[in-house]
Amino acid sequence: MTAELDAGLRAAVVRIAQARHLLVALDFDGTMSPLVPRAEDARPLPASAAALAALASLESTTTALVSGRALSSLRGVAAPPARTLLVGSHGAETWWGPHSPALTLTEPQAHALRRAVEAVEAAAQLHPGLRVEHKPAGVVLHYRQAAPGPAATAVAQLHSALAEDPGVYLSVGKMVLEASVIKANKGESLTLLREFTEATAVFFAGDDVTDEHAFAVLEPGDLGLKVGDGPTAAAFRIESPHALPAVLELLLAARKPS
Repeated sequence: MTAELDAGLRAAVVRIAQARHLLVALDFDGTMSPLVPRAEDARPLPASAAALAALASLESTTTALVSGRALSSLRGVAAPPARTLLVGSHGAETWWGPHSPALTLTEPQAHALRRAVEAVEAAAQLHPGLRVEHKPAGVVLHYRQAAPGPAATAVAQLHSALAEDPGVYLSVGKMVLEASVIKANKGESLTLLREFTEATAVFFAGDDVTDEHAFAVLEPGDLGLKVGDGPTAAAFRIESPHALPAVLELLLAARKPS
């Protein structure tokens, strides 16, 4: 499989595999798993899951999933290796070991979340293809299965209702609009993961516009990999999640002790 990779990407993967302590951080939807109509049906491609598990077992190597999903949803669909660190809700939720504290909202945040839920649920009534996803610190409007007209109307309605709310933070992803009461993004999360793990280099792969925050904080010696099309700050790109196993398998082969 590794023969399919671009020569420049192959060289970059082999180079980063020599890092003293490597952090391998991956988005899930659209990266480890192909995008699917129903989020609950997503599963990692078996070859990507196997490579991640093998990387997680290596010394001086930390694996992490950095997702927009709520932690409970991420655990359910990804079935991550036990040693893999987890970032959910773009960073509003984290699991970095058994002593990680549970997310607790302040009273103002809880009130803001109720306002956001009311607004998203009202917008979702505009079309049967609009779907609401609830998270511990936010709520999401999914419009992948809605007609373009009603979807645009719902998104505009939601912006109108919440854009000026000081307790709510809106973010846009692939056919989703999320309202969160905790301001967080994947760039901040990746920076904290680097510090927590004391990684000397970071490999990060992601597909969505929300992953651009993570690509933006990568440093010289790191490796950013965009999955799919669209503008990106990542240095390298692959066509789809189906190309990711070749990258992870090369990284594993180059990093395993001989």
